[in-house]
Amino acid sequence: MARSGSKSSLLEFAVLGLLHDAPMHGYELRKRLNGVLGTFHAISYGSLYPCLRTLESAGLIAAAGPASSEGPALSGKRARIVYELTADGKDRFAELVAETGPETWDDDAFGIRFAFFSSADADVRRHILEGRRSRLEERLSTLRASLRSTRERLDNYTLELQRHGLESVEREVRWIDGLIAGEDGAARPRTPRSNSEVSTMTGSDRPGSTHR
Repeated sequence: MARSGSKSSLLEFAVLGLLHDAPMHGYELRKRLNGVLGTFHAISYGSLYPCLRTLESAGLIAAAGPASSEGPALSGKRARIVYELTADGKDRFAELVAETGPETWDDDAFGIRFAFFSSADADVRRHILEGRRSRLEERLSTLRASLRSTRERLDNYTLELQRHGLESVEREVRWIDGLIAGEDGAARPRTPRSNSEVSTMTGSDRPGSTHR
């Protein structure tokens, strides 16, 4: 299998993640990959099919048979093979989606990991989000220091480009902060009202009551 954090390993993770949702053929996989991950990667058949062969050889996916067709097969056209996860593939995806190491919040990896956050536990999501925020804060510190030291030597266009980069990172930090706050809110249990609190409510204050 590919080295963790490499582009090929990220593609393998994404393929396993999509097949975890449902079996599909290579054409549909490529379309879904480009639709979900197009912001981060453009997936070509030249990279997808070697990945599928690698996963199949490793016993993580298997050909479930040709895709069904609504019309007659075109002569000279090969039937599209539908792929599905094996039991080992499901176990492998569960292992990968639980990873929280530094490579999971790198620029390339974070976007792909985030696309499959619904399959990750809350602790895993929180750890990756905090790691991503830490990485971005380091970048902000470097960008601000560079801007301060080179401001007087830069022409207006280069200066604006650096400011644009700084603002982009600042926006992502705010976005990450919002996601972390959302995770905290989802994890915080609602405190039930005590009997004394309920008994002191007026009729109009009680849940479900209406003012007349």
